[in-house]
Amino acid sequence: MQTTAPKPIHPQTRIGHVHLKVGNLARALAFYRDVLGFHLTQVYGNQAAFLSAGGYHHHIGLNTWESEGGQPPADGTTGLYHLAILYPTRAELADALRRLIAAGIELEGASDHGVSEALYLRDPDNNGVELYWDRPQKQWPRDAEGNLQMFTRPLDLQSLLKESDPRQ
Repeated sequence: MQTTAPKPIHPQTRIGHVHLKVGNLARALAFYRDVLGFHLTQVYGNQAAFLSAGGYHHHIGLNTWESEGGQPPADGTTGLYHLAILYPTRAELADALRRLIAAGIELEGASDHGVSEALYLRDPDNNGVELYWDRPQKQWPRDAEGNLQMFTRPLDLQSLLKESDPRQ
């Protein structure tokens, strides 16, 4: 039996990318590239594609190796709950919301968690997608002892949309 706590993971460790099984590569690209705005970095025929932001090799991998023409998992099964895409600012999150509205993509939810603001939706293969930005840590809600006190409240989408377009 272990008597001491294991060494914690390095604080700069990050989750680097997500690779999704999709039923139709062109449909998935239309969402992640054309709606969300990720850059296509590489395509492997009609079976796989890799997308990124900012010149990274890939943040999102899409493939049909085991799933071409496939259906999303049935409710009540295990699997990915959602992938989360972190935007650098509230204005960039507002831009993402504008893109979704322009593409006619409905939100499943929109929440203020105190530490972040998030939009929740489904991609064309019914994978959960969270688009969010983190508030600066100094603004995170804490109790009198300094413990983090996250919450879930409705996000004011009209207030979010008033953020200036970062490209103007």
